Amino acid sequence: MNISRKLAVEFIGTFFLVFTVGVASKTAGSFAPLAIGAVLMVMIFAGGHVSGAHYNPAVSTAVLLRGRLSPSEYLPYVVTQILAGGLAALTVIALNYDALTPIRTGPIGSMLVVEFLFTFALAYVVLNVATSKGTDGNSFYGLAIGFTLVTGAFTVGAISGGAFNPAVAIGASLMGLFSWSHIWIYIVANLLGGAAAAGAFRLTEPAERAGELRAAGAPERFGFSKDAA
Repeated sequence: MNISRKLAVEFIGTFFLVFTVGVASKTAGSFAPLAIGAVLMVMIFAGGHVSGAHYNPAVSTAVLLRGRLSPSEYLPYVVTQILAGGLAALTVIALNYDALTPIRTGPIGSMLVVEFLFTFALAYVVLNVATSKGTDGNSFYGLAIGFTLVTGAFTVGAISGGAFNPAVAIGASLMGLFSWSHIWIYIVANLLGGAAAAGAFRLTEPAERAGELRAAGAPERFGFSKDAA
């Protein structure tokens, strides 16, 4: 499949994810995690058959290490996701929905731990419901992934802000929701969480060949599909 098609889908999905984070944080109050999880879910269903619908550099890292994203596509995916998050943040600012003060967070150590744990959970769910042969052809993967994000945001949002995604963290920092002094926490914890999820998947799913790339070279949900070429 043409890489431009995949990147266009990654851009659209990441844009709406970060845009929803910004606007819902101002308009939805305590229900914001539901709106954010819902938009992730629908964008996964919309774009999974084209790009794999990662919308998250940490997820792309996990899928790369699991062996279902080619190394040549990894950097374009990540750059596209970050650019989409930045444009979404600028759009929120232009609409006057940006936050003026950062969200209160816990100690740095606590932020690192919870961002790592729930990024791990998010990427681990992605790998199991959207790239595993055991769940091939299921219709619930978008719902499972979206609600993993909802769960994490409700559980630890008051500690770290609940990014679990470097593109979201950068966009939220541009909007003023997160402090720029904390950006390294999200990048380090999120990417390590994605990498750890790939390691856990390979450990718990020994029948899956981590380096397998189908000859068709097209994405299947978050991996590769014969039908999407």
